[in-house]
Amino acid sequence: MFRRIGNVVVRHPVWTIVAWLIAAVAIVATAPSLPSNSDESSFLPKSYESIKAADIQAKAFPAAFTPSAIALYQRTDGGKLTAADKKDVERISSELGEKKIDQVQKVVPGQPSSDGRYTMTLVQMDSKNAGQPVQADAAKVLRDDVKQLVKGTNLEVKLGGSAAQALDQQDSSKRGEALIGIGTFVIILVTLLIIFRAPILAFLPLITIGLVSAIANGLIAYATKLFGLQANSSISSILIVVLFGVGTDYFLFLMFRYRERLRLGDEPKQAMVNAVDRVGEAIASAAGAVIIAFFALVLSTLGFLKQMGPALAIAVTVTLIAGLTLIPAVVSLIGPKVFWPSKSWQREPENARFAALGRGVQNRPALTAALSGLVLVVLSLGTLGFNATFDLAAGSMPKTKESMVVQDEMQKAYSAGAAAPTDVYLSSTDGKAIDTTVFDAYVKKLAAVDGVANARLAQLNKDGSTIDFNVTLKYEASTDKAIETVGRVREVAHADAPPGTEAVVGGMSSIYKDIDTAVTHDYKTVFPVAALLIMLILGLLLRSVVAPWYLIASVGLGFGATLGATVWIFQGAVGHSGLMFMLPVIMYLFVVAIGTDYNILMIARLREEAREGREPREAAGMALRHAGPTVAAAGFILAATFATMMLAGNALLTEMGFAVSFGIAVAAFVMAMFFTPSLTALIGHAAWWPGHADRAKEPTAIPAPVSGGERDTLAHDSAGRRS
Repeated sequence: MFRRIGNVVVRHPVWTIVAWLIAAVAIVATAPSLPSNSDESSFLPKSYESIKAADIQAKAFPAAFTPSAIALYQRTDGGKLTAADKKDVERISSELGEKKIDQVQKVVPGQPSSDGRYTMTLVQMDSKNAGQPVQADAAKVLRDDVKQLVKGTNLEVKLGGSAAQALDQQDSSKRGEALIGIGTFVIILVTLLIIFRAPILAFLPLITIGLVSAIANGLIAYATKLFGLQANSSISSILIVVLFGVGTDYFLFLMFRYRERLRLGDEPKQAMVNAVDRVGEAIASAAGAVIIAFFALVLSTLGFLKQMGPALAIAVTVTLIAGLTLIPAVVSLIGPKVFWPSKSWQREPENARFAALGRGVQNRPALTAALSGLVLVVLSLGTLGFNATFDLAAGSMPKTKESMVVQDEMQKAYSAGAAAPTDVYLSSTDGKAIDTTVFDAYVKKLAAVDGVANARLAQLNKDGSTIDFNVTLKYEASTDKAIETVGRVREVAHADAPPGTEAVVGGMSSIYKDIDTAVTHDYKTVFPVAALLIMLILGLLLRSVVAPWYLIASVGLGFGATLGATVWIFQGAVGHSGLMFMLPVIMYLFVVAIGTDYNILMIARLREEAREGREPREAAGMALRHAGPTVAAAGFILAATFATMMLAGNALLTEMGFAVSFGIAVAAFVMAMFFTPSLTALIGHAAWWPGHADRAKEPTAIPAPVSGGERDTLAHDSAGRRS
């Protein structure tokens, strides 16, 4: 199949390129814009308690005041607010309301802080558009207007709240995307220049993947709209890295093989056909593992991850098709001039370092497996200290952003939970009015819960069938203590609900509690499903039942080592209270799926060497010698491109960038180069049971090594198999 693909694109390179250009123009011109949502509650299914509570609030208290933006005032000299200052705040609040800003429904003055140094203006927006970009736009207008209105007073003001956080998150995301894009471009360009010393080859993947990126983003927007998926601004940053990192990997796999075929004396066009034929299966299998693992995210209960999975799968699918069609067409059109001005492509390198590493694996496979395995196990111990954090807004932007400063100042000035109170909604099961005599006792029980600052009856609906009890926690909504406290509030609210009533608990801490439950569910479903599907791909590629088991186990060890190292770095050295809640799921999929690429490339090469008549240990050594440079180059570029996410300046992408780049480095430089080849050498022919994929059909004489730049291990004929 891959030879047929190679023949078609090499014979018709111009038509192949034109087809890609037409597809790009058509898709980009017609694709809808990619929506974005920063409302954490929109990521949960409606079956969760916090979402049920939000539905009850919308039905029973449609006019309930829930601030989407908070203007926080203090005196410029830091002193206590005077009566004149408070009048200024009332005037500003009134004038803000009179401006009739889009999305703004109500503006009222808030309560002063207990120390008298702060006060607020509370702004309610249309709840139907919570988390949508239109409310971020409204926050921008509000921020500009309130700062204009405060001029001439003794006050200074900052705008916070969910709408302002969405605005700051957008700005941070744009800056992060720009830095990530520039960093990725520079890393790929410089690394390819060092590897090939050919400017055309250095720029070629960047140009072609740029075209692929436009098509992929258009298709993702179509899929998001068609299936009503949720999107988040962080996805765009991840897409940049996936497209350019994975695309460059497949480009390298192909170009290393193309260069090798030219060295064997193939005519240029035939060399590309042979390259696609030989490396196509490895690229397709590697991409298949990544695509399947990403699609496993549709099993997630979180809308953010449910959308990310198909988006990344679409991106990798388009990249795979480009790797087998667009890049071969462009390179075959240019021919060997693609390597200009370097002449090194014409001679076989000695690969002395990788030859030495190969001999080490060949001579001491047990020691190599033990040492590399020990490194992975020791690093994995760090997972025991893993702790999750749930504030997606705070994790998606620097602490210096205005909305984050407001959040921190409110925690100090007011009760830590005042910015995001918890609501207990008590509803009668028969739709009749609830007996008001039970309210005092119920409030006292809620207030007595450990971790609750105070509780009060907030409001009743018109017919008295639903009551809203406002519960203020002692802790900021996203902290572990707040999530634990809301769990206790739920227990009391449910257990002590008066007869004939039913209680549900809402608010941000309740949402985070449900997100925690959802993530735990995802660990139990997404992880094993992704692992089984990747094992299936490995089994089909290798025609083996044994090899997939230890290959996926090695990648699992790599995941543990990566999470452990990330915990030690960020929770230990940096001092983070925890890692972002979705990090292990994303890390698992990137490290397991993409890390499997390098195992596939190395084991496929080991199988080719074995088919040449070599024994398992020698085949492992030769595989490392010849596939090692490809794995090293691809692993370095992919790890470095993911590391650019650390430039974004927010906790989520910094943690993700480090974790995934570290995991890929472990996959390439520990697992693929040492752990899995040495295990395969130790297991021997049994690794390929029940088939005989490693057996040569006819014994092949292997010439003795020769010195110089000549091939000192070539046992291949003109159709020699090289990864």
